[in-house]
Amino acid sequence: MTARPSLLYVTDLAYPARGRRYCDEDIHLTARLRENFDLALCHPLDAAALMDGFDAVVVRNSGPVLGYQKEYDTFRERALARGTRVYNPLHGRGDMAGKQYLLDLTAAGYPVIPTVDRAEDLHLLPEAAGYAVKPKAGADSIGLVFLPREELTGLGLAHGELLVQPRVDFCYEVSFYYVDDLFQYALYAPDPERRWVLEPYEPTEDDLAFARRFVEWNTLDHGIQRVDACRAPDGELLLVELEDLNPYLSLDRVSEETRDRFVAAFTDSLHRFLAA
Repeated sequence: MTARPSLLYVTDLAYPARGRRYCDEDIHLTARLRENFDLALCHPLDAAALMDGFDAVVVRNSGPVLGYQKEYDTFRERALARGTRVYNPLHGRGDMAGKQYLLDLTAAGYPVIPTVDRAEDLHLLPEAAGYAVKPKAGADSIGLVFLPREELTGLGLAHGELLVQPRVDFCYEVSFYYVDDLFQYALYAPDPERRWVLEPYEPTEDDLAFARRFVEWNTLDHGIQRVDACRAPDGELLLVELEDLNPYLSLDRVSEETRDRFVAAFTDSLHRFLAA
C-alpha cells in the first residue's frame, strides 16, 4: 500500500483574534484534510523542531509572527536550508515579506492606497483628514495609529520603519480568496466599522481583474492568498493588504457548497505541490 503524504499543520488554536475564531476554522480544515493526508497539528513555536518528520509543512492560522519573530526566523532559515516544503512557499512577496510591497506597488503605479516611509516623501501623499501610521513589520493592526498631517514630520521616518498612508473614507472593504491562481470566493464588510462581520460578495469582472493583478504580481505557483481591498468614494478599488502568509479564510461566512469547493481546491493544490 502506498503511504499517504504527511503534513505538519501549523496553527495557534488559542490565538485571540478579534472577531474571528481561528480554532474553529482549522479544526474544520484539518478534519477534511485527514481524508487525504496523514496530518498532525502543532503550535508555530514547535514547527522548526518537528518539521523534518513530515513531507510538507502547512502554515495556516498561526497568528502574527511579531510575537515570536526569532523563532519564526529560525523556522524559515531551517526550512530553506533543508529544502523543506512549506505551504505557502516562503518566497511570497506580500505580507510574508513584510509591508515593503505597499511601497513597491505604490511606486509601480498599482491601484493601492498610496504609501510612503520617508519624511521627504510625505508630499507625495494626497491631502486627507487624517493619516494611518503603522509599523512596516506590523500585522493585525498592531501599532496602528491615526494622526493629522502636522504631526507626521516628528515621527522619525528617517529609519524607514513606519508606513504612512492617507486615511481613506471608503465605502466598504472586500476580500478575494485564491487557491494558487484560481479565484474561490469573495466576502465584504458592508459596515466599515465592523471589519469581520462579512457577507458573500458577487464580484464583477473588473473586480476580479483588479484582484488577479496582485495574485499574478506575487508569482506564487502554490498557496492560499487573500487580496484585501477597499472601495473608495469614487468607486475605485484600492489594495489594502496582500496576505500570503497565513490568511484567515472566514469559511464560516460562506455557503456549504462554497466551503466544499474551497476544501477540494485546497486539497488538489497540496497534492500538486507535493508532486512538483
